Amino acid sequence: MVVLDKNRYKSNLTAGSLKIHESRIIADLLLSGVDNTQWKVAIFKENILKAKAPGTAGRIAGFLRCRLETMGPELWKLIRDGKGNVATHAVFAAALKHSILLGDFVRLVLGEQYRMFGKALTSAMFEDYLKGCRERDPQMPQWSDLTIRRLQSSVFQMLAQAGYIENSRNLKLQTVHIASQVVNYLETHKEDYVLRCMRVGP
Repeated sequence: MVVLDKNRYKSNLTAGSLKIHESRIIADLLLSGVDNTQWKVAIFKENILKAKAPGTAGRIAGFLRCRLETMGPELWKLIRDGKGNVATHAVFAAALKHSILLGDFVRLVLGEQYRMFGKALTSAMFEDYLKGCRERDPQMPQWSDLTIRRLQSSVFQMLAQAGYIENSRNLKLQTVHIASQVVNYLETHKEDYVLRCMRVGP
C-alpha cells in the first residue's frame, strides 16, 4: 500500500462549486501581482467579490487563492480571459490539484463508471468512496454527517459545471471534450495526475 501524507484527504471542498466568476476576479488579482495590502483593499474595502460580509469575502478569496496558486500564471490567464469551457476546465484543473479528495473520486469512481458504461453516479457511490479513502488513509479526519453532505454536494456541483454529469440532481454521465488550451497547459507543465483525472471519460 502506498503511504499517504496524513493530510492527503481534506474537507477543503465545502466552499462549494467552481465559482467561475469569482475565480476570474482572483486570477486577475494574482496576475496583477498585488501585494498583501492591495489584496486586502480589493477583497475587504472594495469588496470586489460582492460578498455579503467581510468574513465571507475573506474565506472565499483565501480559498480560491489557494486553489489557483496550485497552478501557474498561464492557467490564471485561461481562467481570467477564457471563453466557454476554457475558463471552466481551467478552474476544474486547479480544483483537482488542490483537492486529492476530489481528484481521486473522479479518477477512481467516475472513471470506473465510464469504463463500465454506467449511466449515472449515486450518493451511495460517494459514501463508499469515503470508506475507501479511510482504508487508504487511516488518519483521514472524522467528518460530521453535515460535512459529508456538503462535500458530496460540492463534488457533484463541480462535476456538473465541468460537464461530466448532466446536473447535480440526476447525476447522469456525459461525454466531455476538454478545452484544448487547458490540455496544452497541463501537458506542458507535466500535470500528469490532473490530466489522468480529466481524461477519465470516453
